[in-house]
Amino acid sequence: MAAIRRRKGKYEVQIRRSGLRHISRSFHALKDARTWASYMEVQADRQDLPGDPKALQRVTLGELVARYRDTVTARKRGYEVERIVLNAFLRHPICKRRLSEIETAHFVQYRDERLREVKPATLKRQLGPIRNLFNVARDEWGLPIRNNPIAKLQFKGVDQRRERRLRAGELDKIIDAAASCRNPLIARIILFALATAMRRGEILAIEGRHIDIDGRALLIPETKNGHPRIIPLTGEALALLRGCNCEGRARTFPITANAFRLAWERVKRKAGVDDLHFHDLRHEAISSFFEKGLTTPEVALISGHKDMRMLFRYAHATREQIISKLQKLEMRS
Repeated sequence: MAAIRRRKGKYEVQIRRSGLRHISRSFHALKDARTWASYMEVQADRQDLPGDPKALQRVTLGELVARYRDTVTARKRGYEVERIVLNAFLRHPICKRRLSEIETAHFVQYRDERLREVKPATLKRQLGPIRNLFNVARDEWGLPIRNNPIAKLQFKGVDQRRERRLRAGELDKIIDAAASCRNPLIARIILFALATAMRRGEILAIEGRHIDIDGRALLIPETKNGHPRIIPLTGEALALLRGCNCEGRARTFPITANAFRLAWERVKRKAGVDDLHFHDLRHEAISSFFEKGLTTPEVALISGHKDMRMLFRYAHATREQIISKLQKLEMRS
């Protein structure tokens, strides 16, 4: 709040806010003092006033990272992976700097150093939590951080988004190789991923209570973006679930993520298929949904994408359909 007091024949205004530099100004007229006080209070609410340098001098980047790791990261589904990334970052000398010293130039130096070891896409992903922690520190923890030093950091490099789809004959080879596995669930999980576009972790977490056979629906309670979703089940997906013989078991596909990962690698080697990630099956499934004529909102309901722009990468799946439609229009004209 602004405080106005009469002093030495003038009206002195003082603006005091936690985390912001204290400012004051004197006026001859009370009206002018009140007008300036109201304006500066609005500026303070918008965080447009200079921050208190002492607040940033008392905290190092490392202390901020540790607090973020123990409070924000600890609540995330991907806690273990992000914790490892943040612990590795904490070992770098940049974390010894005071927040009052940190500038984009320091992260430019850090970026150039790390790019000798990792790809731009990897580094950008690893710095995601660091970028977010500056926003959290400003918006939730009350630290007077005016500019996020990572916001303008550039990561030059080729677009590394994967658009790998199954080639002719690959699926048959993979299923034949999976059928020879001692665990009969391997082939079913692969086919289920193609039928539902679900992620590996989502599939392995399915429980009987999540499945509504009569309603042909499946609840996914925990997803990558943190929001549950319910997806419709095709006849193929229903058949795969019915054939699991999972009565009396908590999980429909009782296999650990690591065990399945190792089995997937063995299947690929036996099938002679290279450069294929299990997540590529999700891409294949989403692309096939478009090819079958589903609309973007319908596909988003199944895939769980919140940002429709993320589905634009699958636009190539409908190119042949677009060409066909254009040809039909040309024939009519």
